[in-house]
Amino acid sequence: MTIQDRVTLPEIAEKTMVLATDLDGTFLGGTPEERRALYDWIEENRDTVGLIFVTGRDPEFIAGLVEAEGTPWPDYAVGDVGTTIAHVSPETGVEPIEELEEQIAEIWGDAGDSVRARLDGWPGLKLQQTPFRYRVSYDLIAGEFDHGAKAAVEEMGHDWLISDNRYFDVLPKGISKGPSLKRLLAHLGISEGRVLAAGDTLNDYSLLTAGVPAVAVGNSEAPLKEALAKGDHPKLHHARKHGCGGIAEAIVHFDLHPTGATAHAK
Repeated sequence: MTIQDRVTLPEIAEKTMVLATDLDGTFLGGTPEERRALYDWIEENRDTVGLIFVTGRDPEFIAGLVEAEGTPWPDYAVGDVGTTIAHVSPETGVEPIEELEEQIAEIWGDAGDSVRARLDGWPGLKLQQTPFRYRVSYDLIAGEFDHGAKAAVEEMGHDWLISDNRYFDVLPKGISKGPSLKRLLAHLGISEGRVLAAGDTLNDYSLLTAGVPAVAVGNSEAPLKEALAKGDHPKLHHARKHGCGGIAEAIVHFDLHPTGATAHAK
């Protein structure tokens, strides 16, 4: 399918299903055969399948991913752990949707400098140098981490998030993957019952509990599984297979697409 062909496809709100997926460990996870099968299935069904990346990664990474990993182009992206909401296309790359980001920008204000100053030299935190717009992120050294950082962030009026026991994110209050995805779905007029959310780490918790059909893929980290076990999530499927295999499994489980079994069986 060419880029020219894609511009004639139905709008994403009209598609049979929309996959809203985390990247690392999820859409980039599973065996090479499972990844190829799911990617090929999406490309073969682009007229009825929409794709949204919901990730902690920044726009620069998202834009370079297709060439590097051979993934399908997404239609939209919720990036930077929910602080970026953007349209994506081969022609224009990643374009933030200003009206959806206004609230995020307002909540965050100009907090980056004050957060970095407050956590400067904090035990177990190494500042990531990427110039994020509405978040501050750190690599977390588990054996050295002083958990008092959580209270320090809360005192400043922000949210903190630890994922994969390797990353510590400081986010605008109330902003994360799940709420930002729901804001995007409402903006686009997409029925939530036709969406499949997929993830594998604790920063996907708000995504998997957003109220849409969701899958925790088989390789999900223990802290995510423990957090999910504490609540009642009737729209959540715990997949047996890892990464893309788990996504394909969930498409069949929720009967979201008439050809879903093809992706699952390949």
